[in-house]
Amino acid sequence: MRHVVTGVLAALVLILSIAIIATPDKRVEASSETYRQLNLFGDVFAKIREDYVEEVDDEKLIEAAINGMLSSLDPHSSYLNPKNYDGMKVQTRGKFGGLGIEVTMENGLVKVVAPIDDTPADKAGVLAGDYITHLDGEPVLGLTLAEAVEKMRGLVDTDLNLTIRRADQKEPVEITLTRAIITVQSVKGRIEDGDILYVRISSFTEQSDSGLRKTIEQLKTEVDGDYKGLILDLRNNPGGLLDQAIAISDDFLDKGEIVSTRGRNSDDAQRYNAKPDDIVDGKPIVVLINGGSASASEIVAGALQDHGRAVVLGTKSFGKGSVQTIVPLQGNGAMRMTTARYYTPSGTSIQAKGIVPDIEVEQAKLEVLETASGRSEADLRNHLENSDESDTSDRISEEGIEAADILDYQLLRAKDLLKGVWLFAKKEVK
Repeated sequence: MRHVVTGVLAALVLILSIAIIATPDKRVEASSETYRQLNLFGDVFAKIREDYVEEVDDEKLIEAAINGMLSSLDPHSSYLNPKNYDGMKVQTRGKFGGLGIEVTMENGLVKVVAPIDDTPADKAGVLAGDYITHLDGEPVLGLTLAEAVEKMRGLVDTDLNLTIRRADQKEPVEITLTRAIITVQSVKGRIEDGDILYVRISSFTEQSDSGLRKTIEQLKTEVDGDYKGLILDLRNNPGGLLDQAIAISDDFLDKGEIVSTRGRNSDDAQRYNAKPDDIVDGKPIVVLINGGSASASEIVAGALQDHGRAVVLGTKSFGKGSVQTIVPLQGNGAMRMTTARYYTPSGTSIQAKGIVPDIEVEQAKLEVLETASGRSEADLRNHLENSDESDTSDRISEEGIEAADILDYQLLRAKDLLKGVWLFAKKEVK
């Protein structure tokens, strides 16, 4: 038995050593310390295979080691086994099975970044910032994010009980959800107050940009082209595809940089610029954000804010300013690895800081989505640091108000602001 194990380990260490010496285009000198660490890994692997209390599966051990290596880098890097990789590809196409929540892992618990509109989680009252501690009574602590997500997915019409810790409640909240096919219609729109276009984007999938253009054209037709402006609602939008965020920003800009990404090497920097074509013809825009607005949402809000194309209203966004690249691996799996930070047109990184709104407006007290003690990207273990220390405190602030009824106070303020901007522009023309 010993010689079989030794043979497996020798091959494993050799493969890892070759990988270090011959990384494509990035040759890394393998030091004696590196080899020592690889031998240490081999020794631990051998000891587990020989003496662990139960027989273990080699594939699972290697997968766990790979996942541990990636997840130790930052909260957004991870290994995707073939099943999870297929699920990720399905999700970005806008249709998948599950509960309808975007999640991350924080301090061993599953944290809700945002519920997806019109899904079981959204309808049952799951909120951005909730911490899921148990799934069907089983603790989440000790699971990887991929394992927790896999447990939340399942057959349609089957139930799952979530135990949730919520910032403003002392006792755990128990919510039972029924799994469903989650078909994400990421763009929805309506007319507000007779002449204001309101468009909500709940996530950035492959169909988001085409959906936005189609929705806005339909709304323009409803008002015969006579409207005051647009409210673009990105609240609780956890992000999605980078190319869709760029395309949607481009829909409202005629020129200039939209976003840049900068990796470890300066040669890898990329800049994305707008092309002439403003689909709302220069009309005023108000962008709504909150603590559940992350990643691609922050690209759009930051681009329109920096170019002065929109007024950003709401509360500070989540602060996920990093880019993840999906790298397919042998065996039909993949790794999700953070490869760059992204920067708004002014050169500001929002990593662990978030987009600060031009006008800060808390949601009505009866519907508040985050509190002063709420967590964000900056609270995640191993989060990427922000090298930009510039001060962005010169913003307008407003406290939330008590409300007799449940209403969307942020939307009301956005409509008032848009009407004021429209009136001012109309007077200027005269």
